[in-house]
Amino acid sequence: MSTRYPFTAVVGMDDLRLALLLNAVSPAVGGVLVRGEKGTAKSTAVRALAELLPQVAVVAGCRFSCDPASPDPGCPDGPHGDGGADARPARMVELPVGASEDRLVGSLDIEKALADGVKAFEPGLLAAAHRGILYVDEVNLLSDHLIDHLLDAAAMGASHVEREGVSVRHAARFLLVGTMNPEEGELRPQLLDRFGLTVEVAASRVPEERVEVVRRRLAFEDDPAGFAGRWAGEEAALRERIVAARELLPKVALGDAVLLQIAATCAAFEVDGMRADIVMARTATALAAWAGREEVTSEDVRRAALLALPHRRRRNPFDAPGMDEDKLDETLERFKGDEPEDDPDPGPDGPGDGGPGGGGGVPPQGGEGPAPEPDGVPEQAPAQAPEHAPAPEHAPRGAAGERAAVKAGEPFRTKTLSVPGLGEGAAGRRSRARTQNGRTTGATRPQGTLTKLHLSATVRAAAPHQRARGRSGAGLVVRRDDLRQAVREGREGNLVLFVVDASGSMAARRRMGAVKGAVLSLLLDAYQRRDKVGLVTFRGRAAELALPPTSSVDAAAARLEELPTGGRTPLSAGLLKARDVLRVERLRDPSRRPLLVVVTDGRATGGGPDPVGLAARAARLHAADGTASVVVDCEAGPVRLGLAGDLARHLGGTAVTLDELRADAIAGLVREAQVNRSVRRAA
Repeated sequence: MSTRYPFTAVVGMDDLRLALLLNAVSPAVGGVLVRGEKGTAKSTAVRALAELLPQVAVVAGCRFSCDPASPDPGCPDGPHGDGGADARPARMVELPVGASEDRLVGSLDIEKALADGVKAFEPGLLAAAHRGILYVDEVNLLSDHLIDHLLDAAAMGASHVEREGVSVRHAARFLLVGTMNPEEGELRPQLLDRFGLTVEVAASRVPEERVEVVRRRLAFEDDPAGFAGRWAGEEAALRERIVAARELLPKVALGDAVLLQIAATCAAFEVDGMRADIVMARTATALAAWAGREEVTSEDVRRAALLALPHRRRRNPFDAPGMDEDKLDETLERFKGDEPEDDPDPGPDGPGDGGPGGGGGVPPQGGEGPAPEPDGVPEQAPAQAPEHAPAPEHAPRGAAGERAAVKAGEPFRTKTLSVPGLGEGAAGRRSRARTQNGRTTGATRPQGTLTKLHLSATVRAAAPHQRARGRSGAGLVVRRDDLRQAVREGREGNLVLFVVDASGSMAARRRMGAVKGAVLSLLLDAYQRRDKVGLVTFRGRAAELALPPTSSVDAAAARLEELPTGGRTPLSAGLLKARDVLRVERLRDPSRRPLLVVVTDGRATGGGPDPVGLAARAARLHAADGTASVVVDCEAGPVRLGLAGDLARHLGGTAVTLDELRADAIAGLVREAQVNRSVRRAA
């Protein structure tokens, strides 16, 4: 068994370590979501937590980890008599992003079903994680069908399996811990709310701390066992403190005044539902027990709010997580009642932790007190210069007539744009596709490895040959040629590539604000449908890839917000740049089908001697590639030239105005796109 990095050797990250320890004290807090940039030891800290958890008493031989003191009466391995008890370490079960549904929830034991003719359930990861930790690295990349099962188990504390003639229910109460890099996309709001606490982590910018991180990591890699041994004392002390806090937890009093503060705080920050109030109450109680107190204080409520509320305040994926701490302090002070004085905060690892751990901090570098200011750096940073007012519409900036970025209009709900046909891409919510999950539409002979058995079709294929194969017992004689693969249809996520005209003809401020609002609305739709998105812009003399294809619509929204406008309209350059991007993405991920969304008024005034003809030829290249496309027509004014409509015809796609993007009329766009593609193929 490999040696894990010690929890107490983690440098800094006080909030992360505290959130994990509070869940170790009180699993009812509901788990932790760790958000942060890559390379910040998120996974290292989570994996190290498992070594600190107390041992778990389980019924001997029970695959579902039933507690001997109160076994689950509905346990599939029950009923449990006096079979004895075993003690084992708490498990940390890792759920891979690419795991199958069968691996997560369990499935029919096919071997026993076919060989012995009996129904037997093979437990999945949810059963293994019962009374332990379920850890999901890159949880924001988890497939929707797996998220649905996690939501059900987290809500009910049990997993229900109804499939392939098997009906099983078993307990599944676990500490859910997830790590994610926000640059790769956000979580669905339903799953986000299931995490009790959230923590933002970032690499330290203090050189001394970075040096200590490197020093400890290299020492661990050179001699893992020896390094862990040097921290064994700190690990044991922290483990004992967790046990003591667990024992104290039932004695902690949660007074009415504190409950009023919790309710007032949740109301002031307008969080949805009542889960936030409950999580805050449990977190504040765990904080008091961790500090060795039997009464919750206002400071406990404040720290609980900072851990439990930021991720519950987001109304859409473009809202930045976080809290207004001044508003929090005002709310707590307004509803503050009589309470004992707060004890000094002992920190996540307790008072007086010294030695090599120092509570995961950095050993003194010589001397005490704050570090001196570097030479030439004033103690107080100069005040920021006032922001400049937006440039007037007629005032160009720069040689190319570039205007300042315009704020996007309010996003709105759009109708679904989808890629025609039946794809085979990653699971999502946009276009029809053959998927590993969804409704079963038929069965076929497997091509290669069998991944999803169609049981009834397999039995039907094997049944006529039983006498010839000499069957004598209850089991079915099945050969490889009898196996049938289930064919299922669901929805896939697509690559939505936005090509946005940022030229001078689009630069009227009200108009560009409306255009950005429309693109922002489509980005929000892409987020909800689990698409990858990319952004190409064109203006002046060239086009640029403002954002390579990514799962982070937050990043796309940020690039869109910063987009300046001005100059000529090199429409052909934008289309050709988009074709290059799609060509590369087809090589990287051939199964993910693209949807090209061109946002323009259709005017081409740059890129060559015949800009309109060049744009038409570039559009026909996309049509020849079979790329599904939609043109968002941004032309305004009483006289319309219809150039965007011409562009859509060359692309083999459809055109829709900004007004139609909001209206029900857009519902017919997909059908029209399908008709157009059918006509092209017939021709």
